[in-house]
Amino acid sequence: MDFSNMRPFEPEELPAAYDELVQDPSFQKIARSVFPDIPFEHIVHTMRGCKTCMEFQAAFCRPFLKGLVDRCATSLSCDFSAVNPIPGQQNYTYISNHRDIVLDSGLLDLLLIEQGLSTVEIAIGDNLLIYTWIKTLVRINRSFIVTRSGGIHDILHASQRLSAYMHYASSVKRVPIWIAQREGRSKDSTDETQESLLKMFVIAGTGDNKQRLKELNLTPLAISYEYDPCDYLKAQEFQLKRDVPNYRKSQADDLLNMRTGIFGWKGRIHYQAAPCINDFLDSLPDNMPKPDFFTAVARHIDTSIYRGYQLFPANYIALDLLRKENLQMNNYTPAEREAFEAYLAGQLAKVQLDKPDLPFLRHKLLEMYANPALHQLSCDNRN
Repeated sequence: MDFSNMRPFEPEELPAAYDELVQDPSFQKIARSVFPDIPFEHIVHTMRGCKTCMEFQAAFCRPFLKGLVDRCATSLSCDFSAVNPIPGQQNYTYISNHRDIVLDSGLLDLLLIEQGLSTVEIAIGDNLLIYTWIKTLVRINRSFIVTRSGGIHDILHASQRLSAYMHYASSVKRVPIWIAQREGRSKDSTDETQESLLKMFVIAGTGDNKQRLKELNLTPLAISYEYDPCDYLKAQEFQLKRDVPNYRKSQADDLLNMRTGIFGWKGRIHYQAAPCINDFLDSLPDNMPKPDFFTAVARHIDTSIYRGYQLFPANYIALDLLRKENLQMNNYTPAEREAFEAYLAGQLAKVQLDKPDLPFLRHKLLEMYANPALHQLSCDNRN
């Protein structure tokens, strides 16, 4: 298949991509705002000196992300010991819960760079590429495009091409990949792997469904935020969907979510990798019915992510507040509970609706923070 208009740029394609990017007035404005102390001409000169996408990431993405973490987070930590990636054996497909449109993969790349490892190729939906310069920029940043628009035939062809590209990237290019476990973010932090995604994975590859999944080296990855800067926007969207028939977010809404998610306060952030699922796949019967097979794989990925959550006091407090009980008091202090309730009040004050339903909105905020704890405790109880 022809991947030329969806895959990351090859080194020989970068000069033309840079030319297109630096001539765009919108990109010029963004670049000057992101790097206000650096003359745009110097940005252009540095960009043209980057001969590969990874060199571009090291020159621009790494310093931007490091500065962002310093300003917008208390800490950024990770644990990849269950995977132990080493040079030459890095072609894992990290499949994670989805916390932020931009930063899920960006911070993963930063963590991998800090460990001297290869950055991932990033699956990104075309619904986010609302301007031409954004599409150019993400492909410079080692992204490949997931088509989510068009008719049934278009979507089917796009799924075939996407599956083929992912197998090509993993088995031939032998590069790591990042993809979210579902299309779009889970607004209430109920992170569940879409079985349709797993079925897309096995369109391409060789052998049976088990072998095709094994080719991708699927590795569950749990992303934990102490605070979600978009929490009030998600709660607001819940009320709009409840109250406004056929409500749909606008491009302006998407841009606000992206900007808030990137620059808003996050507190502590942690990335926890689980073991690659290939051993689990080997444990499944070869004659397992297809529906049962995909359900079992999806639930295994879910459980791996739930167990990998790093829980914070806010998660336990939200669970107690949601259930109107005090069973989690050993996991937080009275001062932390008071601070979290003040945080909730502050976030609710940011909601911009003509008639905000404050009890409903507060309930939705509590669900977002309680569900990671609820899921992890459910896993523990099953043991």
